[in-house]
This record gives sequence, structure tokens and C-alpha cells, in this order.
Amino acid sequence: MSSMLKRTTIPLAAVSALLLVACGSGSGTGQAASGGSAGAVAVGREGVQADIQDVAKFCGTKPIKVALADGFGGNSWRKTTRALFEAEAKKCSNITSVLYTDAQADPQKAIADINGLVAQGVNVIVSFADAGEALLPTVQAASAAGVKFVSIVACPGGTPGEDYVDCVSENVDTYGYGLANWTIKKMGGKGKLVMTGGQAGNPYSAAVYKGVKRAAAENPGITILNQQMGDVPVDTSWEPGKTKQVMAGLITKFGQIDGVVADYGGGSVGGIEAFLESGRRLPVWSANDSNQFACLYHENKDRQPTFQIATMSSRNWVVVPALHKGLAAYNGITNDEPSTYNLDIIEDSTDQAKQPKCEKSLPNDAILSSGLSVAQLQALFKQ
Repeated sequence: MSSMLKRTTIPLAAVSALLLVACGSGSGTGQAASGGSAGAVAVGREGVQADIQDVAKFCGTKPIKVALADGFGGNSWRKTTRALFEAEAKKCSNITSVLYTDAQADPQKAIADINGLVAQGVNVIVSFADAGEALLPTVQAASAAGVKFVSIVACPGGTPGEDYVDCVSENVDTYGYGLANWTIKKMGGKGKLVMTGGQAGNPYSAAVYKGVKRAAAENPGITILNQQMGDVPVDTSWEPGKTKQVMAGLITKFGQIDGVVADYGGGSVGGIEAFLESGRRLPVWSANDSNQFACLYHENKDRQPTFQIATMSSRNWVVVPALHKGLAAYNGITNDEPSTYNLDIIEDSTDQAKQPKCEKSLPNDAILSSGLSVAQLQALFKQ
């Protein structure tokens, strides 16, 4: 993402197991089985963003140190998520320290970062577990030391509610299925479809791709180009520059591409630029929301009638209930907020009630569904 997420390389079979089995879901949510619990914290419940509660319920009174241990911090999605985490933590007067680490997409540094936070006496760690299962022994050791560890978006393997407090995410499989289903319908049920993801082997993109394949399997007129390239998401590192390079290569290799599903809208802007520079018509495109993604739609829609877009929330806000769960676990306070959040399409260029939102007062990388206000986003991107 100047753009979104990142992870370590894990074999694809292990990736699917990591998100959809090791995290214990029989319903394809990527979370623990519904109705489980980790002490006072419910684990594995499904819900929607409106189910998130007030942090005041979970602050407690004891002095608490909290940290966001990021697997990768070098893009706008991570920067926005960090800002949300810090803003939420400031609402608890008894939180004495709010720390942040950036593993820079290095699994060994991620391990060292978590160990360092434990050594500093941090009580609650929220983490984007980019390195996936490679982090599990470290997470288990942190939990054994009394640290309340909550992952967001991708689980570090193991069992939420036992090896750590919980794993908070959107329903990854239905996210991929929902975006692909919309895209395929707008393609007329036929043509060439490609899915772009983050770093090779990351568990998040692999789980999204599983949903994309499920939608494509229902439409025999669809050719998934990824199946000619190792049957994995295309590696864009969630960065616009690399996405542009990769998409230019795909255009050269395959000619016209009719549909794109991306698991990062901010990175997709580079892919759109590649199409424009190639002179090829822009395809149907779905992703999570990003200001520039919407703005590019409005800039090109009149000249590119095949260019239709849809988005689901970029769901930076999952970091908020993750912090709540960590605080509740540390304080022994009941928390029944969902672990898995079902997302709907929030922007649809073919629906007058859901037109893509382009906010000219904000930078390209701003995410309007993030949970930060326009004023907060303006302040954040001035830093």
C-alpha cells in the first residue's frame, strides 16, 4: 500500500490451513469456532461494524502499557491503522504507554519486536501477523508471560482463545467471493479475470483468492489468469509502483484483461495507470476502498465505459475491537464484540445510491471508510 499489507512466504497449502483451519473456522470465516471464549473475551463471533462497543467499557483502572506490533508499516493503510489504534488507546486515561514497532516485512524482526515488547513490560499487544505461522511460538511465549496478544486481519496460526486472546478480521473468504461475484457479473459472466494480492505467500491474499476461485467456479465462462501463473494471487507487495509494473507485464502477456479483483484498492491505482498507458480499455475492477481509486474512476468513466468499480471497506477499524479485546482480557472484563466482521459492497459505480466517493481535499492514499474523520485524515497525512 504507499499502500496496504505484507507477510512472509508460506506454502499455499499451509496458508489456507492457517487462515481457514488453524484459526478454527468451520464456516470459512478465518476465525475460531463461534461461541468459544478466552476467559472474559468471546472468541469467534460474527457480526458487523455496528457491533463495536465503547472502549470505556474495557479500559479498567490499572496502569496498562499497550503496543501495536506491525509486520510492515510502510504504506498508508498501515499508517492509518496505527493512527486509529493510538487514538483509541488515548481514550483510556490509565493507558500509560502506547508503543509501536515496524518489522519491515521481516519475520525475524517481527519475532524480535514482540520479544522486545514483552521485555519492556507491555501488557497488551495488537499485531498484524504478517509472518503468519512463523510467529506462533513467539506469540505463545508472550501469552505464557501474561501478555494479552490479539492479531488483526491474519492469524498467527494456533488456536485463538488458547494460544492468544483472539484474531480479529473481516470474513476473508466471503470478501474475496463477494468482490469476485460482483466483478464477474459486470463482466457478463465471461472473460479473463486476474486477482492481485500482496507479497508472495502471505496468508491474507491466499484466503481472499480462495473466495475469488469459488465465485469463478460458478461461472464456466471465466478464465482465472492466476491459474496460469502458479495458481496464486499476483504479487504486487501492496504498492502502487510495483502494481503498475506487474500489471504492465500482465497486459503484455495476456492482452486484454476483462476483470480485476484486488485485495488493496490503494495499490490498484498503479494497475489502472498501467492500463491507461498501454492504451488498453480499462476492465471491471473491485477492491477495498481508497480515495484515489474512486477519483480515478470519476476521471476516466466517460472515456472508459467498460471501467466499472466496486469496493468493500478497507476495514482499518478492526484494530479498534482488537484493542478492546486485549484490554478486556487483561482486566478480566467481559467482551462479546465480534471476531469476524461481515462486509458489504459500499461503493458501486453501477448503483446510483453507492457512487464511489472522491474527496478532493484529501490525499490519494486516504481511506474514507477507515474510521477516521476527514479532519483526522487531513491531519494524519500532513505529518
